[in-house]
Amino acid sequence: MSPRPAISSTSISPALGLRGLDPLPGGARLALKVDVDTYRGTRDGVPRLVDLFARAGVGATFLFSLGRDHTGRAVRRALRPGFLRKVRRTSVVNHYGFPTLLYGTLLPGPDIGARCAQTLREVRNAGFEVGIHTWDHVLWQDAVGGADGDWTRRQMELARTRFREVFGEDARVHGAAGWQMNRNAYRLTQLLGFDYASDTRGTHPFVPICDGEIVACPQLPTTLPTLDELLGVDGLGEADLARHLLALTRDAPPTGHVFTLHAELEGLKLMGVLEQLLLGWRRQGYTLCSLADYFQAIPNKDLPRHAVRLGEVPGRSGTLALQGPPFLERHSHA
Repeated sequence: MSPRPAISSTSISPALGLRGLDPLPGGARLALKVDVDTYRGTRDGVPRLVDLFARAGVGATFLFSLGRDHTGRAVRRALRPGFLRKVRRTSVVNHYGFPTLLYGTLLPGPDIGARCAQTLREVRNAGFEVGIHTWDHVLWQDAVGGADGDWTRRQMELARTRFREVFGEDARVHGAAGWQMNRNAYRLTQLLGFDYASDTRGTHPFVPICDGEIVACPQLPTTLPTLDELLGVDGLGEADLARHLLALTRDAPPTGHVFTLHAELEGLKLMGVLEQLLLGWRRQGYTLCSLADYFQAIPNKDLPRHAVRLGEVPGRSGTLALQGPPFLERHSHA
C-alpha cells in the first residue's frame, strides 16, 4: 500500500553508522507514524487525522491497538521516575478524557478492534498504510520488558489474529507500544513475517542486533521527539511546539526522518500544531509519506547493523528501546 517525518532527543549520536547509507532519491522524506493507543483515539482522533492527511495530500502509517483499552491501569506507573511530572506537564485528563483514564479499573475497557473495526478498515480504504501497535497498550508497556517468550508471542499473536480478522490480510509493519521491546519481540518481528518495524528510537534505518543475534526485520526508528515529550519542558507551550520541531528538521539528514504522533493528541487537542508542522515540513522540502514509502525509497537495502539497547529519552519516563552503536563496524552491513 502506498498512501499519499527527528534530530533525536535521545542523545544518540547522529553520526553513528551512517557510512554506506545513501541519501533518499528525490529529496528527503519524512514518514508520519500514527500510534493509536486508546478507544477514544481510534473513534475520534483517527477519522480527523485521515481527513487532514487526505486534504493535505500526504501519506501516513496508522498503527493500531487492537484489544481492550485498559488505559486506567497505567496508574501503576505512578512510582516510575518522571511519570507524575509528565502527567502534570501534558494535562493527561485534558488530552485523553476522564472516561479513558478509568478504563480497565472503574469502567470496563472497550474492545477497540471489535468496536472500531469499520473505522480501521476505512483508514486502509482511504489509501493509508495500516499495521500493528499492540494488543493491550498498557499491558505491553508495563510487562514486556520482563516477559518471557511465551507471553510475548501470545500478545503479538493476539494482535496479529485480530488484524487479520479486521483487514483480511496480515500486517506488514509493527511499531511497539511505548517503544518497549524484549529480545523475543525482536525475534518475532522476523518470525511473524513483518517487512519492517518501527519499535525503536534512533537516527536512521538499520538491521537490529539483539544479544549478538541478527534480526532480519529492519528497524525504521523514530528520529524526532514527540509532542508530549516537548510540551511543558523548558517553558515550551503549545504555541512553541511547531517552531521548535521545525528548527530540528531544518537541515535534512541523508535518510530523512520518522515522526511519531498520537491519535489522542495530534488527532484531537493538538491538531493545530500538526497542521503547522505539515505546512512547515512541506516548505522545508520534505515529502511526507508512510513508512512503506519511506522504506521503499531507501536505495540500498544493505542496511548497517546496530545493537539495540535500553536507554532514556528526555521528556519520557522509564527506559525505551534505542538504536545503539554499530555492531562490529567493519562488518556492519547485513
